Amino acid sequence: MSSPISSIRNLGPAYEEACARAGIHTAEELRDLGADETYARLLKTGTKPHFIGYYVLVMGLQGRPWNDCKGKEKDALRVRFDALKARAHDKGRSELEDMLNKIGVIEKR
Repeated sequence: MSSPISSIRNLGPAYEEACARAGIHTAEELRDLGADETYARLLKTGTKPHFIGYYVLVMGLQGRPWNDCKGKEKDALRVRFDALKARAHDKGRSELEDMLNKIGVIEKR
């Protein structure tokens, strides 16, 4: 039996919609992928990078409140986020190119 993504602490309908665009449809799929792979997929499918969105996901997968991330732990997550963003977010692609890619007219770079 599968659970909705919104059943994970801190993740609501908007996160669920972003995950669906990335081909992630259940809480179980998201947990299996983990925070880093999930967030990379979100970035590759058009989610704008935002550090809070990343650590909300990390905290949620740990069953912790979103604002529980502090100090050295938050600093370490920032390093992970920056690496993910550099690897998965194509800031050079225009919105038109993204849409053409989504409908299959052009391939991802």
